[in-house]
Amino acid sequence: MAVIGLGHMGRHMIHRLLPQYADKIELVAICDSDASSLEREVAEAGIRPRLYTDYRQLLDEVSMDLVYIAVPPSLHYDVARIAFDKGIHVFCEKPLANSLTEARSLVELAEKANRLHAVHFSLPLDPAVLKLQGLLEEQAIGPIHRMDLFLEFPQWPRAWQQNPWITSRQQGGYLLEVGIHWIQMIQQLFGPITHVKSDIEFPPDSNQSESSVQAVLRLHDEIEIHLSGTDQREEEERVSLVIHGAEGTLALENWRNLYQGGKDTGLQPVSVDDVVSPLPILKQIVQILNGESGIIYDFYDGYNAQVVLEALRKPGEGFTDVRPQLMGR
Repeated sequence: MAVIGLGHMGRHMIHRLLPQYADKIELVAICDSDASSLEREVAEAGIRPRLYTDYRQLLDEVSMDLVYIAVPPSLHYDVARIAFDKGIHVFCEKPLANSLTEARSLVELAEKANRLHAVHFSLPLDPAVLKLQGLLEEQAIGPIHRMDLFLEFPQWPRAWQQNPWITSRQQGGYLLEVGIHWIQMIQQLFGPITHVKSDIEFPPDSNQSESSVQAVLRLHDEIEIHLSGTDQREEEERVSLVIHGAEGTLALENWRNLYQGGKDTGLQPVSVDDVVSPLPILKQIVQILNGESGIIYDFYDGYNAQVVLEALRKPGEGFTDVRPQLMGR
């Protein structure tokens, strides 16, 4: 395996994830445009892979089975395209690409190459989400009436997330970085989002990402998800999904805290200690490449989430019907 990109996720891969699979995965090469960062990170990790500052050179010179793409979104297409051309399996960070055109092309290239193609979506397999799914299947809150999705930040980017592109309108913003996880999870649990209505505000600087968004996402069964997004929240960050049913409420607060309430009772914490998660996604990829069964979210999932994301970022008048753009397998 090779790792291309040593931002937050690339560092997490080499320091946290790969050491768990040292007996199954050999890290043969790492690429980052910052040579000093390369040297520093491999020294901290105590590893000795081949080092590159040009991903094209790495992909041309190094023999590998799998590449992990953790560069900024504008580079995803080119790295994955070259990898597929060389018959390499691809594990890509989200969003899949920097445009719908690129994303659709990557799906087509992946199918033509007949290689594994996975996007690093893990939220649907998180213990709290698996527990949430089980409660919904048990009709714990009755039929769903509506949902509220909160993507609210006191500042963007967050303090730990400083890089040159994270606030850019082309590649960054909380919809691209955070919202896509929730869009993809909603599509996995509840089925396709078919219509999008969005009211989005951007700063005067045309290079800056969104400041606020109020939107409605309509599911295939007419259930609506009301989205509220801002980078000027006065309280602590809130990234949450609240599901309102006829018999109560389920709330997934700040990614991993699950709560349940009845019609006449307040929200109470729900333990997820009894849930066995198949995470991390890397483990699932290893199983698949070894001929075993595994769960991943592929480039189709990445593309279909990006369809909704782009409708949020570039709204039309009223509801936009995104069904003609969605791809089936």
